[in-house]
Amino acid sequence: MWKSVPRFRQSILVLGGLFLTLIWLIILSVGIGAVPISPSQVISIFLNQAGIETGLGYESVQESILLNIRLPRVLLAVLVGAALAISGAAMQGLFRNPLADPGLIGVSSGAALATAIAMVVLSSLAWPFLDLLGEALIPLAAFAGGTSATILVYRLSTSRGRTNVATMLLAGIAINAMAGALIGFMIFLADDDQLRDLTFWTLGSLGGAMWKSVWIVLPILMAAILFLPRLSKGLNAILLGEAEARHLGVRVQRLKKVIIIFVGLAVGAAVSVSGMIGFVGLVVPHILRLWIGPDHRFLMPGSAILGGLLLLASDLAARTMVAPAELPIGVITASIGAPFFLWLLLRNRELRGYL
Repeated sequence: MWKSVPRFRQSILVLGGLFLTLIWLIILSVGIGAVPISPSQVISIFLNQAGIETGLGYESVQESILLNIRLPRVLLAVLVGAALAISGAAMQGLFRNPLADPGLIGVSSGAALATAIAMVVLSSLAWPFLDLLGEALIPLAAFAGGTSATILVYRLSTSRGRTNVATMLLAGIAINAMAGALIGFMIFLADDDQLRDLTFWTLGSLGGAMWKSVWIVLPILMAAILFLPRLSKGLNAILLGEAEARHLGVRVQRLKKVIIIFVGLAVGAAVSVSGMIGFVGLVVPHILRLWIGPDHRFLMPGSAILGGLLLLASDLAARTMVAPAELPIGVITASIGAPFFLWLLLRNRELRGYL
């Protein structure tokens, strides 16, 4: 019966269902913890903040925990998941390969290298401006490293005003390998405390989420989440090939440049506040492609919703599975993404091109 429903209506129903599920999971997530808050109390707190009196009772400590501790973490999980997933969808469309990932352009490895340098080298220097940065040093270093790696890969793959996607892939592989070697050198130099901090950062966590970190990355992540879907028409045309897209009036070179810029900024900002979280950008777009097809008009916004949903569910599992301790969120996403990635490889090993 589902197959008889037109593809357009299928896509609308899937996106609507995912959005409602995300809202439900947000309400559930902010209520789960050492101090339980029921869904009715959660809704009452939100409505009271909006000036609507509900008459439902809750304690002031519940309101304080929800608004100051759990809500920024939940919102950050949704924003980071949405940014990583929509970046993955854009990269898969650009490379015309469902196995593409934002990490291909070196942004994640660049952020990891800059973070390793900040933790091992810069943190031991007695420079006044480093003291002024304080806790912002690591996020700023990660963002700067990720965006710098993206710019470098773009410059290496661009010649005479043309960006070659295959060269970009090879340049990304080279940058990832070089960054990995330098990270290994930083690990060799690190002491026990620095090594522990670096290891936990590379595993990913939202445990340090605060409103300050939300406000810092919100403009960048929202810009990517809202702007990248506007490129859907061009990405749909590129599915036919770059030459065909040019004949259809798509400015292919400009499209490549804009995608790389926004993906680099979005992933760099996401990694700066959450650490390394893998497989979201790979798994989410492919799952949606199986559900609603390759039309980027629905694939891009759908990836943002499902990405936020997946990372929020992973974060909820990370902080409840071994409570009061907390699992790194990267462990959860990798345990989901790695088997799925292997399944993709087996499914596509005899296929060529983009499906």
